[in-house]
Amino acid sequence: MKWDSFCVLRIVSLPFILFLCVLGELGNPYTILGVHPRASQQEIRRAYIQLAKEWHPDKSKSPQAEERFVEIKQAYELLSDPERRSLYDKKGITEDGFYKRPERQAFFTQNPFDDMFGPQGAHFNFQENDITFFHKLSITTRHYDNVILPRSEKNPYLLFFYTDWCFSCLLSAPHCRKLSENLGPLGIDFVTVHSAREPNLSRRLNVPSVPSLVFLIDGRSYVYKEGISNIPKIIEFMKSKFPYKLVSKVGEDNLNEFLNGWTDNRVRGLILPHKVNIRLRYLVTAFHFRNRVAFGMAETGIIHSKYKVPTDMDTVLIFNENISFPVASVTMKDIPSSTLHNIISSNQYLALPRLSSQGVLDELCPCAWNKPKMKICVALVTDDSTVHDPHRQTFRQYAKDFPYSGEKVRFAYMYHKRQATFINALKQDGEYVEPLLRIVVFWRLDTSRIKYEWAPVKWELDSLTNLNNSHEKLAETILRLLKSTETFPYEAYVTDLFDEHAVSLLKRIFLRMSQFVDYLYDNLDKKQVLPVLSIIGTISFILSIGYFMAHLVEREEKTIKQMKANQESGNNNNNTNPPYQPELRLHELRSEKYNGLVRLLKPGCRTILLILDMQSRQQLVPPFHRAVWPYRKNKTLNFAFMYIERGLSWYKELLQLSLFEERNLNINPRNCVGTVLSLNGHRKYFCMFHAKHTESKQKQMKVGIKTNQKDCESGAFIGFNSEDSESESEEILLQKNLLDDLSIWLDRLFEGTTQRYHINYWPEFPIK
Repeated sequence: MKWDSFCVLRIVSLPFILFLCVLGELGNPYTILGVHPRASQQEIRRAYIQLAKEWHPDKSKSPQAEERFVEIKQAYELLSDPERRSLYDKKGITEDGFYKRPERQAFFTQNPFDDMFGPQGAHFNFQENDITFFHKLSITTRHYDNVILPRSEKNPYLLFFYTDWCFSCLLSAPHCRKLSENLGPLGIDFVTVHSAREPNLSRRLNVPSVPSLVFLIDGRSYVYKEGISNIPKIIEFMKSKFPYKLVSKVGEDNLNEFLNGWTDNRVRGLILPHKVNIRLRYLVTAFHFRNRVAFGMAETGIIHSKYKVPTDMDTVLIFNENISFPVASVTMKDIPSSTLHNIISSNQYLALPRLSSQGVLDELCPCAWNKPKMKICVALVTDDSTVHDPHRQTFRQYAKDFPYSGEKVRFAYMYHKRQATFINALKQDGEYVEPLLRIVVFWRLDTSRIKYEWAPVKWELDSLTNLNNSHEKLAETILRLLKSTETFPYEAYVTDLFDEHAVSLLKRIFLRMSQFVDYLYDNLDKKQVLPVLSIIGTISFILSIGYFMAHLVEREEKTIKQMKANQESGNNNNNTNPPYQPELRLHELRSEKYNGLVRLLKPGCRTILLILDMQSRQQLVPPFHRAVWPYRKNKTLNFAFMYIERGLSWYKELLQLSLFEERNLNINPRNCVGTVLSLNGHRKYFCMFHAKHTESKQKQMKVGIKTNQKDCESGAFIGFNSEDSESESEEILLQKNLLDDLSIWLDRLFEGTTQRYHINYWPEFPIK
């Protein structure tokens, strides 16, 4: 069963092999594009653009449009590459005829079935020589995270994404070989990624399709979106992705400024090219040594004549603190990257470097447990000011003349204020040492433990250039400690040095923003830009509308506050009583509003009705308003008042339906003033409040006042007739005091403890 499936797979693959054989045929590229064999690149490009527009499958209706378009594209790719064009002009070899070359004839035998079903178990020979090339350089996601990504901080990488059964990947193999062979010596490693086996890595790097090239530098990835066959464009693409101003431009006016910039603790590398454009190898070298060397490229020939270097060759000069002449130089037609690395590695530190970070300390003074491998570090402690420039200059000259300098002893200086934590840990006999202009000689046992000794005298000058006997004392101390029998008297535990070259927070934010902009520019195409712009526009529109509405609300609030302030000031001038806010609306009960306030009330809703007359309105409305004010936000309550002169017949019929069986009642309207009714229109009942109602009676009984008033809750009410009114004349209340206990009654009303008077129907309200 397994053999049958294997045979079926091989037979199905046969048409693919025959397709590759037929596809290799390519005619005369000059004839295809219709240009002269001596045509320039511009003429070839114009002809290609014109033919591509004419024969594009989306625009041309000809059945041969697709084949014709492929021929035009292949012809242009061949003629646009100077090396391939030269090879065709001399030998007539095209890249599409790659599989027909004599050395490749062994790929396909006379009988293709012999290749597929041979005794070795057949596989495609062309895959063995091309796809296998990708497999050998293939990496995994784990290798990318653990090795490639950290190394990209110094060495750029070019990643090629492919899959096994990808014909375009197969055609890209010769170009990838050429890239690998040419970029490797320059310091750019070429690796491949199997996109089908590492889909997560493809998504992380935003690879749109295969084949694709991704340039990785300093942890940032950039996708190359053009044809892989055009190597010069790939090189220009990589050049554009190096850090901004990695190699600064140096002219005659800023040459001294560039060379005198060594105070940043970096040596200067001056490139004097014989071409205008900077070469990729110099960018790679400058990127690798950017923390130790600052590179600049000379723009004028005057600098060539100043240093007496030829103009037809490339020259690289290395300068330290002495800008008069370089400490190292190399001049060649094509300077190999390995030669550049060797020269710069040997001269990447100043004559007197500054211990400005833990990385510098680790390289200048490496840790060593054994004394034979010990390397002594001699550091002068100074201030970051020009006052100590003469001391550093004399110490620099002393370091140059010292016999063991560079081999067993390394000289440096430190800034006291910037490295105070490290310096203050180095005490002498348990006491603090004043470190300025003092020299400490130390030996690093490991990253946190050192042995040290302070020089006996300070590094002071008798004049601007003459030293006292401090140089002799220092030499004696160093030579004594170099002996195998001598030991350092003190030992201390120290922390890492402060990184003086660390990027500030604002600069890091700016770099992140610039990286994000570059990422969007490289990864967004036209199809993605429009939706993104639409989303941004929508969000901006919503925010602007919200801001506009908030502005209007703020203006309205200010206007209302101003009106209230003006009203309060006017009321305070005219009346001592506090003003009443018009947020609570009182309705007048009339025939046209009777249904809305009583009969057609929704379930659960009630109307609080005040009964008054024309004379008592000014005295009763304010206390009623004050009593019901806390309930103004209750949406189930309506507040109203009724003139007894207008609704006396309605009120009389309401009392007859609820309190008495007889029909004739003599009601005194004056005794009804101050009555408050709670009307439940849906359930047909009401509750009643009056100053001489049950609540007043209970209050009077508590204070010991005797009264002959009958219980209103049981059926009798003051004011039903004039006789009752006269009999109750013992207690006289002013109109302004009638509603004093209304708040207490409202509390009992909402608690449900007041008496409810039920009726069968609501009487008609008189129309006047």
